[in-house]
Amino acid sequence: MSVVGFDLGNESCIVGVARQRGIDVVLNEESKRETPAIVCFGDKQRFIGTAGAANSTMNPKNSISQIKRLLGRKFADPELQRDLQSFPFRVSEGPDGFPLVHARYLGEEHAFTPTQLLAMVLSNLKAIAEDNLKSAVVDCCIGIPVYFTDLQRRSVLDAATIAGLRPLRLFHETTATALAYGIYKTDLPENDQLNVAFVDVGHASMQVSIVGYKKGQLKMLSHAYDRSLGGRDFDEALFKHFASKFKEEYKIDVYQNARACIRLRVACEKLKKMLSANPEAPMNIECLMDEKDVRGFIKRDEFEQISAPVLERVKGPLEKALAEAGLTTESVHFVEVVGSGSRVPAIIRIITEFFGKEPRRTMNASECVARGCALQCAILSPTFKVREFQVNEGFPFSIALSWKPDSQNNEPQQTVVFPKGNPIPSVKALTFYRSNTFAVDVLNVETEDLQVTQKISTYMIGPFQSSKGEKAKLKVKVRLNIHGIVSLESATMLEEEEVEVPVSTTSEVPKDANKMETDAADVNMQEPKGTTDTAEGATGDGAQDSEEKSAPMDTDAKTEPSKRKVKKTNVPVAELVYGAMGSAELEKAVEKEYEMALQDRVMEETKEKKNSVEAYVYDMRNKLYEKYSDYVTSEDKETLTAKLQEVEDWLYEDGEDETKGVYVAKLEELKKVGGPIEARYREWEERGPAIEQLAYCIRSFREAALSSDPKFEHIDISEKQKVVNECSGAETWLHEKKQQQDALPKHADPALLVSDIKKKAEALDRFCKSIMTKPKPAPKPQTPPPAETSPPEAQTPEQQPDGATEASEPASEGGAWEQPRGKLLGLVARTVASKMQGYHLQILVPDVGDIFAVVSIAIKGLSHVKHAPPFCCTHVCTTRTHPPKHV
Repeated sequence: MSVVGFDLGNESCIVGVARQRGIDVVLNEESKRETPAIVCFGDKQRFIGTAGAANSTMNPKNSISQIKRLLGRKFADPELQRDLQSFPFRVSEGPDGFPLVHARYLGEEHAFTPTQLLAMVLSNLKAIAEDNLKSAVVDCCIGIPVYFTDLQRRSVLDAATIAGLRPLRLFHETTATALAYGIYKTDLPENDQLNVAFVDVGHASMQVSIVGYKKGQLKMLSHAYDRSLGGRDFDEALFKHFASKFKEEYKIDVYQNARACIRLRVACEKLKKMLSANPEAPMNIECLMDEKDVRGFIKRDEFEQISAPVLERVKGPLEKALAEAGLTTESVHFVEVVGSGSRVPAIIRIITEFFGKEPRRTMNASECVARGCALQCAILSPTFKVREFQVNEGFPFSIALSWKPDSQNNEPQQTVVFPKGNPIPSVKALTFYRSNTFAVDVLNVETEDLQVTQKISTYMIGPFQSSKGEKAKLKVKVRLNIHGIVSLESATMLEEEEVEVPVSTTSEVPKDANKMETDAADVNMQEPKGTTDTAEGATGDGAQDSEEKSAPMDTDAKTEPSKRKVKKTNVPVAELVYGAMGSAELEKAVEKEYEMALQDRVMEETKEKKNSVEAYVYDMRNKLYEKYSDYVTSEDKETLTAKLQEVEDWLYEDGEDETKGVYVAKLEELKKVGGPIEARYREWEERGPAIEQLAYCIRSFREAALSSDPKFEHIDISEKQKVVNECSGAETWLHEKKQQQDALPKHADPALLVSDIKKKAEALDRFCKSIMTKPKPAPKPQTPPPAETSPPEAQTPEQQPDGATEASEPASEGGAWEQPRGKLLGLVARTVASKMQGYHLQILVPDVGDIFAVVSIAIKGLSHVKHAPPFCCTHVCTTRTHPPKHV
């Protein structure tokens, strides 16, 4: 199961993956950590990411960038209209009032929605993650700006679906940064709250959040943002400055040339980075326009003067975030600065003056969001066990519901169901009294701040019919899900019915009655509660009614009591989201993305085959006059050289744009001529080591078969002779073949093939090894005959071991063993107990039957010695056996 986090930036994207040792940022195909968010359309295929950035300069009108600025916004949006002035590609208004991006693809004009373009970017990021993980990527966590509206969030989910992804959560970039900062902190306070302000200045927007930390948790205290304040605004200020300057000095208008605009913007971005570290910086662009080279120079003070309108807006989000959190600058303990646009010294100076403390840079400014998203994905995924850390997220907007009352008064009523700062996720319940189908609208409350339409979606609830002919009671559940999307989840009609329940005539109360009532109450308490106002047609309690209510009963036990049972009926709910893709439209977009991805894959494979043909032509031509020169005749060399030249000319003329199959056929045609030459060279290079290997095999087995080594004594002489004969046969074969090969020139087909030598060596090894590695036969076990029992006073003759010439020998015949056996054994035991210090003991006894007696007595003799070292009796033998028997 994949655990991946995507940071979808306006300019570039970053992919973070969770591994057992932590979070890693993976590299793209160019070994870079950041991947441009660009889609470039060509005549044959798409170029996405790094490939798109490489082609954007040559094909600016078909290179789509800053896709996030187009997502989920009306074409008439003032911010969008300002952005369109700097875009080199064409954008028009679609039938639904949303933008459509036009590009020339496969030789035709195509129109794409921003959701489709974002899906292309996500597909590229998915491929990067899969190449790194070597497995399929489906589950992920995607970072989004905190100011994204409901429609923009739905568009991101639709784009992920088109790309084949299943987001576990759309994670706010500010929250991702806060999580990546706090989860590794081991010194967070348990009681007092640590307040940290995060200032994220990105490419196109600025986001500020204040977070409260305690041990094992974080709480988002406030969010503030400026959707059009970022690093690109400083680039734009420099661009306008130099565009007017070059118009005066060099008489060129870069606004009239899309390619010149792109080159100047890139130069301004580099200049901005230079001014972040230097007080002044030059600009030099060759052949910017009309074959004119341009030069410029600017100081940091001048740069800050022309950027003054942008810098004046930095303080606004800081003040708003602090006010919403209800804190003072003194109660903010630390200030962390992240984002690619935060490197401008003037921004750092403003933040320092506002908070009264120097901002810190303890986090990677570009990668913190991707790392936080990967961490959140790991927390939600069962694959990884992550340190317990609770994220208390708050919704940055207020969402209201609106409906028309079921009366003559047509004035719509409105109530806020999810106020600003409401926890994510959350569920609220409302109760309506209606007699027929009605509509409920989901509305944005702060429309001026978001610059969006008020209405988000409309839900039609019904049809339904009350069985009593009066107004039906309907309970409606509204959900704010983990992605920050509001939807009307379900509608249920509640009807009370009286049911007669027979009871016993006794007035005893069941023992479990109180328990049942308590359980029912517990179930009802778990239901989510709304916080809406009471109005005609809707009640704001939001509490769940109990399913059964006891009616007042007569005290007479003989009467039949009744209970009121609540009947629940699901009511159909139809959803209409304004501006979102329908299910049919989404399926069509998935199919189109699959077709385009297939076309890209075919073209990449075609390029690989074309490159293979080109590489073979150059490689073979060089080798023909170098290491292959001795392995080909002069006639064949001239023929092949002419063929290679012909194919090279074809590649750059008629074969410039052919199909994959044509290139494959052309390569096979060349290899038919060049293949035998390569084979002869390989045979010559590999033949020597192969012959040496076979000769070593022959020599080794022959020496083993003729050896007098004891480990081969058990092998029969006839078997050894077979080994010698087999080795001689292989040696004869090798000698004859080698003579034939030595008589041939290098450019002739070889008589001795390396494959034949290897087969001969394998056959010899298989035959000889089966004989020479036969194991020795297991020795037959020698079982001593049972010892005769006799009275302890009498001396009995000792039993001879198997194979002895004498049947018995009197124990009284001379030597040390004429002493009484008990005395001798006691002597051995005492000697062992007193003098053995970890040595090995060799005991000679005249009878195998006494072995165990000696060892047993010796062990008993050691038992009284304190800290006695262990000893090992390795050689116990009798005086009548040769060689000694090892026990």
